[in-house]
Amino acid sequence: MQHKTKTNQMKYLNHITESIGNTPLVKLNRVTEGIRATVLAKVEYLNPGNSVKDRMAIKMIEDAEAAGILKPGGTIIEGTSGNTGMGLALVAIAKGYKCIFTMSDKQSKEKIDVLKAVGAEVIVCPTNVAPDHPDSYYAVARRLNQEIPNSFYPNQYDNMSNTVAHYETTGPEIWDQTEGKITHFVTGVGTGGTVSGTSQYLKEQNAEIITVGIDTYGSVFKKYKETGIFDEKEIYPYATEGIGEDILPKNVNFDLIDSFIKVTDKDGAVMTRRLAKEEGLFVGWSCGSAVYGALEYAREHNLTEDDMLVVILPDHGSRYLAKLYNDDWMRAQGYID
Repeated sequence: MQHKTKTNQMKYLNHITESIGNTPLVKLNRVTEGIRATVLAKVEYLNPGNSVKDRMAIKMIEDAEAAGILKPGGTIIEGTSGNTGMGLALVAIAKGYKCIFTMSDKQSKEKIDVLKAVGAEVIVCPTNVAPDHPDSYYAVARRLNQEIPNSFYPNQYDNMSNTVAHYETTGPEIWDQTEGKITHFVTGVGTGGTVSGTSQYLKEQNAEIITVGIDTYGSVFKKYKETGIFDEKEIYPYATEGIGEDILPKNVNFDLIDSFIKVTDKDGAVMTRRLAKEEGLFVGWSCGSAVYGALEYAREHNLTEDDMLVVILPDHGSRYLAKLYNDDWMRAQGYID
Protein backbone atom coordinates (compact mmCIF):
# COMPACT_ATOMS: atom_id res chain seq x y z
CA MET A 1 0.00 0.00 0.00
CA GLN A 2 1.35 3.34 -1.06
CA HIS A 3 1.49 6.22 1.38
CA LYS A 4 0.87 9.61 -0.19
CA THR A 5 2.99 12.39 1.23
CA LYS A 6 1.16 15.64 1.82
CA THR A 7 3.02 18.45 0.09
CA ASN A 8 0.58 21.22 1.03
CA GLN A 9 2.45 24.15 2.51
CA MET A 10 1.10 25.68 5.66
CA LYS A 11 -0.46 29.05 5.08
CA TYR A 12 0.10 31.60 7.79
CA LEU A 13 1.56 35.09 8.17
CA ASN A 14 4.53 35.79 10.41
CA HIS A 15 2.91 39.01 11.58
CA ILE A 16 -0.37 40.82 10.95
CA THR A 17 1.50 43.50 8.93
CA GLU A 18 2.07 40.91 6.19
CA SER A 19 -1.66 41.17 5.40
CA ILE A 20 -1.36 44.81 4.24
CA GLY A 21 -2.59 45.44 0.67
CA ASN A 22 -4.42 43.41 -1.99
CA THR A 23 -7.75 44.89 -0.92
CA PRO A 24 -10.81 44.11 -3.09
CA LEU A 25 -12.63 46.29 -5.61
CA VAL A 26 -16.39 46.23 -4.96
CA LYS A 27 -19.02 47.50 -7.41
CA LEU A 28 -21.42 50.13 -6.06
CA ASN A 29 -24.99 49.26 -7.03
CA ARG A 30 -27.57 51.39 -5.20
CA VAL A 31 -26.05 54.78 -4.43
CA THR A 32 -25.14 54.99 -8.15
CA GLU A 33 -28.75 55.19 -9.36
CA GLY A 34 -28.90 57.21 -12.58
CA ILE A 35 -25.13 56.88 -13.20
CA ARG A 36 -24.28 54.96 -16.36
CA ALA A 37 -20.57 54.47 -15.64
CA THR A 38 -19.30 51.53 -13.58
CA VAL A 39 -18.26 52.74 -10.12
CA LEU A 40 -15.88 50.48 -8.19
CA ALA A 41 -14.80 51.04 -4.58
CA LYS A 42 -11.35 50.00 -3.34
CA VAL A 43 -12.17 48.82 0.18
CA GLU A 44 -9.13 49.86 2.20
CA TYR A 45 -10.65 49.15 5.62
CA LEU A 46 -9.79 45.49 4.94
CA ASN A 47 -6.16 46.32 5.72
CA PRO A 48 -5.25 45.10 9.25
CA GLY A 49 -5.24 48.63 10.70
CA ASN A 50 -8.60 49.27 9.00
CA SER A 51 -7.27 51.95 6.67
CA VAL A 52 -5.33 52.82 3.51
CA LYS A 53 -2.63 54.35 5.73
CA ASP A 54 -1.19 50.92 6.60
CA ARG A 55 0.44 50.90 3.17
CA MET A 56 2.57 53.97 3.70
CA ALA A 57 3.14 53.33 7.41
CA ILE A 58 5.15 50.18 6.72
CA LYS A 59 6.96 51.81 3.79
CA MET A 60 8.03 54.86 5.83
CA ILE A 61 9.37 52.65 8.64
CA GLU A 62 11.21 50.23 6.34
CA ASP A 63 12.79 53.12 4.41
CA ALA A 64 13.87 54.79 7.69
CA GLU A 65 15.43 51.53 8.87
CA ALA A 66 17.28 51.10 5.57
CA ALA A 67 18.59 54.68 5.81
CA GLY A 68 19.76 54.11 9.40
CA ILE A 69 17.45 56.83 10.76
CA LEU A 70 15.44 54.42 12.93
CA LYS A 71 17.45 52.04 15.08
CA PRO A 72 16.40 49.11 17.33
CA GLY A 73 14.47 50.17 20.44
CA GLY A 74 13.62 53.55 18.92
CA THR A 75 10.48 55.67 19.26
CA ILE A 76 8.17 56.59 16.37
CA ILE A 77 6.61 60.07 16.81
CA GLU A 78 3.93 61.24 14.37
CA GLY A 79 1.14 63.77 14.02
CA THR A 80 -1.92 61.82 12.86
CA SER A 81 -5.68 62.06 12.45
CA GLY A 82 -5.69 58.47 13.73
CA ASN A 83 -5.35 56.12 10.80
CA THR A 84 -1.65 56.62 10.08
CA GLY A 85 -1.06 56.20 13.81
CA MET A 86 -2.81 52.83 13.75
CA GLY A 87 -0.72 51.63 10.79
CA LEU A 88 2.50 52.81 12.45
CA ALA A 89 1.50 51.20 15.76
CA LEU A 90 1.01 47.78 14.13
CA VAL A 91 4.37 48.03 12.38
CA ALA A 92 5.97 49.18 15.66
CA ILE A 93 4.59 46.13 17.48
CA ALA A 94 5.99 43.83 14.78
CA LYS A 95 9.41 45.48 14.94
CA GLY A 96 9.71 46.40 18.64
CA TYR A 97 9.41 50.21 18.61
CA LYS A 98 7.57 52.60 20.94
CA CYS A 99 5.01 55.09 19.56
CA ILE A 100 3.95 58.62 20.55
CA PHE A 101 1.20 60.26 18.47
CA THR A 102 -0.08 63.84 18.45
CA MET A 103 -3.67 64.42 17.33
CA SER A 104 -5.98 67.40 16.95
CA ASP A 105 -8.91 67.58 19.36
CA LYS A 106 -11.48 67.37 16.51
CA GLN A 107 -10.65 63.68 16.00
CA SER A 108 -13.13 61.13 17.28
CA LYS A 109 -12.65 59.59 20.74
CA GLU A 110 -12.62 56.14 19.11
CA LYS A 111 -9.48 57.05 17.16
CA ILE A 112 -7.70 58.09 20.36
CA ASP A 113 -8.87 55.00 22.27
CA VAL A 114 -7.86 52.58 19.52
CA LEU A 115 -4.32 53.98 19.43
CA LYS A 116 -4.01 53.56 23.18
CA ALA A 117 -5.35 50.01 22.83
CA VAL A 118 -2.39 49.09 20.60
CA GLY A 119 0.10 50.53 23.09
CA ALA A 120 0.69 54.05 21.81
CA GLU A 121 0.96 57.22 23.88
CA VAL A 122 -1.45 59.89 22.54
CA ILE A 123 -1.12 63.66 23.03
CA VAL A 124 -4.23 65.66 22.07
CA CYS A 125 -3.57 69.18 20.70
CA PRO A 126 -5.94 72.08 19.81
CA THR A 127 -7.39 72.12 16.27
CA ASN A 128 -7.99 75.84 15.88
CA VAL A 129 -4.39 77.04 15.88
CA ALA A 130 -2.12 77.77 12.90
CA PRO A 131 0.08 74.88 11.67
CA ASP A 132 3.23 76.75 12.84
CA HIS A 133 1.77 77.50 16.32
CA PRO A 134 3.83 75.71 19.03
CA ASP A 135 0.69 73.91 20.27
CA SER A 136 -0.37 72.53 16.86
CA TYR A 137 -0.13 68.79 16.50
CA TYR A 138 2.48 69.21 13.75
CA ALA A 139 4.70 71.40 15.98
CA VAL A 140 4.36 69.21 19.09
CA ALA A 141 5.44 66.12 17.10
CA ARG A 142 8.48 67.94 15.71
CA ARG A 143 9.48 69.19 19.17
CA LEU A 144 9.22 65.72 20.74
CA ASN A 145 11.34 64.32 17.91
CA GLN A 146 14.09 66.82 18.79
CA GLU A 147 13.83 66.10 22.53
CA ILE A 148 13.67 62.28 22.52
CA PRO A 149 16.85 60.40 21.58
CA ASN A 150 16.68 57.62 18.96
CA SER A 151 13.28 58.85 17.78
CA PHE A 152 11.92 59.05 14.24
CA TYR A 153 9.36 61.56 12.98
CA PRO A 154 7.98 60.02 9.76
CA ASN A 155 6.16 63.27 8.79
CA GLN A 156 3.66 61.62 6.45
CA TYR A 157 2.96 64.97 4.75
CA ASP A 158 6.45 65.51 3.34
CA ASN A 159 7.93 62.00 3.48
CA MET A 160 7.97 60.78 -0.13
CA SER A 161 7.89 57.12 0.99
CA ASN A 162 4.15 57.84 1.38
CA THR A 163 3.75 58.41 -2.37
CA VAL A 164 6.12 55.53 -3.25
CA ALA A 165 4.02 53.07 -1.19
CA HIS A 166 0.99 53.76 -3.39
CA TYR A 167 3.03 53.77 -6.59
CA GLU A 168 4.32 50.31 -5.67
CA THR A 169 1.06 48.78 -4.36
CA THR A 170 -2.25 50.66 -4.80
CA GLY A 171 -1.68 51.67 -8.43
CA PRO A 172 -0.63 48.21 -9.69
CA GLU A 173 -3.49 46.53 -7.76
CA ILE A 174 -6.12 48.80 -9.36
CA TRP A 175 -4.62 48.36 -12.83
CA ASP A 176 -4.62 44.56 -12.49
CA GLN A 177 -8.06 44.37 -10.89
CA THR A 178 -9.68 46.43 -13.67
CA GLU A 179 -7.60 44.71 -16.40
CA GLY A 180 -6.53 48.20 -17.45
CA LYS A 181 -10.12 49.32 -18.10
CA ILE A 182 -10.12 52.09 -15.46
CA THR A 183 -10.86 55.53 -16.98
CA HIS A 184 -11.16 57.69 -13.82
CA PHE A 185 -9.41 57.51 -10.45
CA VAL A 186 -11.12 59.32 -7.54
CA THR A 187 -9.74 59.80 -4.04
CA GLY A 188 -9.82 62.19 -1.11
CA VAL A 189 -6.68 64.29 -0.79
CA GLY A 190 -5.04 64.84 2.60
CA THR A 191 -1.32 64.09 2.85
CA GLY A 192 -1.37 63.44 -0.92
CA GLY A 193 0.41 60.08 -0.96
CA THR A 194 -2.57 58.02 -2.16
CA VAL A 195 -3.54 60.39 -4.96
CA SER A 196 0.00 61.06 -6.20
CA GLY A 197 1.49 57.56 -6.02
CA THR A 198 -1.55 55.74 -7.41
CA SER A 199 -2.15 58.36 -10.10
CA GLN A 200 1.47 58.34 -11.25
CA TYR A 201 1.40 54.56 -11.72
CA LEU A 202 -1.97 54.56 -13.51
CA LYS A 203 -1.06 57.44 -15.83
CA GLU A 204 2.19 55.66 -16.75
CA GLN A 205 0.06 52.70 -17.92
CA ASN A 206 -2.49 54.93 -19.70
CA ALA A 207 -2.00 58.70 -19.94
CA GLU A 208 -5.73 59.16 -20.67
CA ILE A 209 -6.77 58.17 -17.12
CA ILE A 210 -8.31 61.15 -15.32
CA THR A 211 -7.56 61.75 -11.64
CA VAL A 212 -10.16 63.58 -9.54
CA GLY A 213 -9.15 64.80 -6.09
CA ILE A 214 -11.84 65.20 -3.42
CA ASP A 215 -11.40 68.27 -1.22
CA THR A 216 -13.46 69.79 1.56
CA TYR A 217 -14.71 73.33 2.20
CA GLY A 218 -12.18 74.96 4.53
CA SER A 219 -9.18 73.49 2.67
CA VAL A 220 -6.73 75.14 0.26
CA PHE A 221 -6.28 72.43 -2.39
CA LYS A 222 -8.95 73.19 -5.01
CA LYS A 223 -8.21 76.91 -5.31
CA TYR A 224 -4.45 76.28 -5.33
CA LYS A 225 -4.83 73.78 -8.20
CA GLU A 226 -6.98 76.19 -10.22
CA THR A 227 -5.14 79.47 -9.58
CA GLY A 228 -1.71 78.65 -8.12
CA ILE A 229 -2.63 80.88 -5.16
CA PHE A 230 -2.35 79.66 -1.56
CA ASP A 231 -5.36 81.60 -0.22
CA GLU A 232 -5.53 81.78 3.57
CA LYS A 233 -9.13 83.03 3.24
CA GLU A 234 -10.02 79.50 2.08
CA ILE A 235 -8.93 78.10 5.46
CA TYR A 236 -11.61 77.68 8.12
CA PRO A 237 -12.65 74.87 10.50
CA TYR A 238 -14.49 71.90 9.02
CA ALA A 239 -15.71 68.65 10.53
CA THR A 240 -14.76 65.99 7.92
CA GLU A 241 -11.75 63.99 9.10
CA GLY A 242 -8.83 62.89 6.94
CA ILE A 243 -9.14 65.09 3.83
CA GLY A 244 -8.24 68.68 3.02
CA GLU A 245 -5.36 70.68 4.50
CA ASP A 246 -4.31 74.14 5.63
CA ILE A 247 -0.80 73.41 4.30
CA LEU A 248 0.66 72.15 1.00
CA PRO A 249 2.23 68.74 1.74
CA LYS A 250 5.15 67.74 -0.50
CA ASN A 251 3.29 64.51 -1.29
CA VAL A 252 0.53 66.39 -3.13
CA ASN A 253 1.66 66.48 -6.77
CA PHE A 254 -0.85 68.84 -8.36
CA ASP A 255 0.40 67.95 -11.86
CA LEU A 256 -1.03 64.43 -11.40
CA ILE A 257 -4.49 65.66 -10.28
CA ASP A 258 -6.69 66.74 -13.19
CA SER A 259 -9.36 68.45 -11.12
CA PHE A 260 -10.73 68.85 -7.62
CA ILE A 261 -14.30 68.61 -6.34
CA LYS A 262 -15.21 70.08 -2.96
CA VAL A 263 -17.76 68.19 -0.84
CA THR A 264 -19.53 69.64 2.19
CA ASP A 265 -19.33 68.00 5.64
CA LYS A 266 -23.05 67.21 5.41
CA ASP A 267 -23.00 65.64 1.92
CA GLY A 268 -20.03 63.47 2.91
CA ALA A 269 -21.67 62.41 6.19
CA VAL A 270 -25.02 61.51 4.60
CA MET A 271 -23.37 59.51 1.80
CA THR A 272 -21.24 57.65 4.37
CA ARG A 273 -24.41 56.48 6.11
CA ARG A 274 -25.94 55.50 2.75
CA LEU A 275 -22.89 53.37 1.90
CA ALA A 276 -23.41 51.41 5.13
CA LYS A 277 -27.18 50.97 4.68
CA GLU A 278 -27.39 50.50 0.91
CA GLU A 279 -24.07 48.89 -0.03
CA GLY A 280 -23.08 47.09 3.20
CA LEU A 281 -19.87 49.11 3.30
CA PHE A 282 -19.36 50.29 6.90
CA VAL A 283 -16.94 53.10 6.13
CA GLY A 284 -15.56 56.36 7.51
CA TRP A 285 -16.51 59.96 6.78
CA SER A 286 -14.09 60.78 3.97
CA CYS A 287 -15.28 57.64 2.14
CA GLY A 288 -18.70 59.22 1.81
CA SER A 289 -17.08 62.44 0.60
CA ALA A 290 -15.11 60.54 -2.07
CA VAL A 291 -18.15 58.64 -3.35
CA TYR A 292 -20.34 61.77 -3.33
CA GLY A 293 -17.69 63.63 -5.34
CA ALA A 294 -17.23 60.73 -7.77
CA LEU A 295 -20.96 60.56 -8.50
CA GLU A 296 -21.16 64.35 -8.91
CA TYR A 297 -18.26 64.19 -11.39
CA ALA A 298 -19.93 61.35 -13.31
CA ARG A 299 -23.16 63.37 -13.61
CA GLU A 300 -21.47 66.65 -14.54
CA HIS A 301 -19.33 65.03 -17.23
CA ASN A 302 -22.13 62.77 -18.48
CA LEU A 303 -20.01 59.64 -18.18
CA THR A 304 -21.23 56.59 -20.11
CA GLU A 305 -21.18 52.79 -19.92
CA ASP A 306 -17.66 52.96 -21.39
CA ASP A 307 -16.33 54.70 -18.27
CA MET A 308 -15.03 53.00 -15.14
CA LEU A 309 -14.42 55.01 -11.97
CA VAL A 310 -12.36 53.59 -9.12
CA VAL A 311 -12.91 55.33 -5.77
CA ILE A 312 -10.69 54.82 -2.71
CA LEU A 313 -12.63 54.09 0.52
CA PRO A 314 -9.87 54.92 3.04
CA ASP A 315 -11.15 53.69 6.39
CA HIS A 316 -13.70 51.93 8.61
CA GLY A 317 -16.90 53.13 10.26
CA SER A 318 -15.85 51.93 13.72
CA ARG A 319 -13.74 55.10 14.00
CA TYR A 320 -16.89 57.26 13.81
CA LEU A 321 -19.49 55.57 16.03
CA ALA A 322 -19.97 58.55 18.36
CA LYS A 323 -20.35 60.97 15.45
CA LEU A 324 -21.55 59.83 12.03
CA TYR A 325 -23.33 56.71 13.18
CA ASN A 326 -24.99 58.45 16.14
CA ASP A 327 -28.42 59.84 15.17
CA ASP A 328 -28.44 62.43 17.96
CA TRP A 329 -25.05 63.79 16.89
CA MET A 330 -26.13 63.86 13.22
CA ARG A 331 -29.32 65.77 14.14
CA ALA A 332 -27.36 68.22 16.31
CA GLN A 333 -25.16 69.04 13.29
CA GLY A 334 -28.24 69.51 11.10
CA TYR A 335 -27.15 66.62 8.84
CA ILE A 336 -30.38 64.63 9.24
CA ASP A 337 -33.95 65.65 10.22
